[in-house]
Amino acid sequence: MGITYTDEVTSIGPGQLEGFFVGWPDHPDPDTHLDILRRSYAVWLALDGGRCVGFINALSDGVFYAYIPLLEVLPGYRGRGIGSELVRRMTETLGGMYAIDVVCDEDVAPFYTAKGFGRCVAMIKRNYGNQGAAKARQAEAGPRGKRGGNSGA
Repeated sequence: MGITYTDEVTSIGPGQLEGFFVGWPDHPDPDTHLDILRRSYAVWLALDGGRCVGFINALSDGVFYAYIPLLEVLPGYRGRGIGSELVRRMTETLGGMYAIDVVCDEDVAPFYTAKGFGRCVAMIKRNYGNQGAAKARQAEAGPRGKRGGNSGA
């Protein structure tokens, strides 16, 4: 049948999101993974039948700026162009934005350079204790007790 691509996450369930985040010491469980995808500004999924074998998501203000935090392809599906196709579809989806940023590890920088991304200096803060599902769910209300923000600041 081949790989199909969709930007719809409403028809997938956590059982279709097994096997991602290989090498992460602590990672989101499939339920949290699905929450991440559903709350993203934009998502593209690569499907092999009913199984999700790759995904990319973007966070955005919807006007000016977008950030791609996650791109994953299951190990058995790597090297087939799935990641490249997901990036192509996402950058097309975000094409009206001024900025589309990705922060990545050094070993995958050439992949993004080949897709038209340039190097820059980035600063990050990681709370590795929050990397797993339980901590992520506790943080879902946001910094002021409201999901998604600090309005009224």
